[in-house]
Amino acid sequence: MITLNNARKTYKTAGQRRIVLDNVSLTLPAGRSIGIFGANGAGKSTLVRLIAGVEPLDSGSIRRAGSVSFPLGFSGTFHPHLSGRENIRFLARVYGTDEAAALDYVESFAELGDYFREPVFSYSSGMAARLAFGTCLAIDFDLYLIDEVIAVGDGSFRRKCLEAFEARAAESDVIIVSHDEGTIRAWCDMGAVLDHGRLELFDDLNEAIERHRHRMLAPSSASA
Repeated sequence: MITLNNARKTYKTAGQRRIVLDNVSLTLPAGRSIGIFGANGAGKSTLVRLIAGVEPLDSGSIRRAGSVSFPLGFSGTFHPHLSGRENIRFLARVYGTDEAAALDYVESFAELGDYFREPVFSYSSGMAARLAFGTCLAIDFDLYLIDEVIAVGDGSFRRKCLEAFEARAAESDVIIVSHDEGTIRAWCDMGAVLDHGRLELFDDLNEAIERHRHRMLAPSSASA
């Protein structure tokens, strides 16, 4: 369960200050998987980082019940000058996971070969994505945060990602940011719409999708 209490977050872009959360108070319930909708620039990725705790609020608070993953797709997960192996050891300690088991899982899953022992800054974007996906799945979280990325790599590796994630999602909650309605329908059973600092939660996923479509057609959404 995630509880926002008078949560406020703004950021500057193109010389303007945009509001992501405007003193929002609501609860994202446990036992549900939630798709987050919003126009480009609404702050969906920022919201996911706020829920994860990797970015601070301007004011207010976010309370987390249970273990919450780092956002899959977040580039700041790893220290670039540490090897993939060293990053996994560090994250396993942070999240209280058995180091040996996490190392074995990620090394096998990510299929990085000798690069697993090389600095992350030397990885291609695809290799870094494999490391991030494997690491997220190596740790049992109560809530997984997904920013667009559900699977990475070529066809066979994407299938492996989807199968592994499906097993985790069957036992844990998921919050997903995606522009693809099909992806959210596949993984989520309720929705939320982020718009100009307001976060509106819908028990019915279809209602969230319809509200998002309506907001996208509104003239004010064109510049969001």
